[in-house]
Amino acid sequence: GYDDTEPSAGWIDLAHALIMRIYRLPKPVVAAVNGVAVGAGCDMALASDLRVASTSARFGQAYIKLGYCPDAGGSFLLPRLIGEARAMEMIYTGRIIDAQEANRIGLLNALVEPEELMPTALELAGRLAQGPTIAIGLSKENIRQNAMLNIEDALRNERRAGEICGRTEDAKEGLAATVERRDANFQGR
Repeated sequence: GYDDTEPSAGWIDLAHALIMRIYRLPKPVVAAVNGVAVGAGCDMALASDLRVASTSARFGQAYIKLGYCPDAGGSFLLPRLIGEARAMEMIYTGRIIDAQEANRIGLLNALVEPEELMPTALELAGRLAQGPTIAIGLSKENIRQNAMLNIEDALRNERRAGEICGRTEDAKEGLAATVERRDANFQGR
């Protein structure tokens, strides 16, 4: 079993707390990767909702090369993003993949040149911040929870979230903007 007296035990608690904070934060998290994201660094990117990477980024689950298995969420997060077979291959071999392959297998939401990384990530985050933030937060909550539920329970979660959204000013604005054929001006209320 895992020995919590090991020197790494304190670090792993911090890593788990950070992964859970990113994963459960009621707001979307955009990761901007411009270099090597391996092991726990990769897992932090995986825990984020959206990933933007530069062409110089690299990703990997290299734990196996040290005689370890993923311990910061990789075995949970990676298969959900790229499928079980590809995740097993990355985890079992410890192979590092380049940004182009990461994009091709569905790990990324955007792939850009290094000088475009932060402007692209910030523009995406800004677009999300201008959206109906209550609805986006509830969508994130449902996506995270519903992945582990049956369809009936997932539909109950969606109904609950829809009822909450229906009481927001943003929903009223969104409907009015659609009827009036204009862009919505969401306020996060």
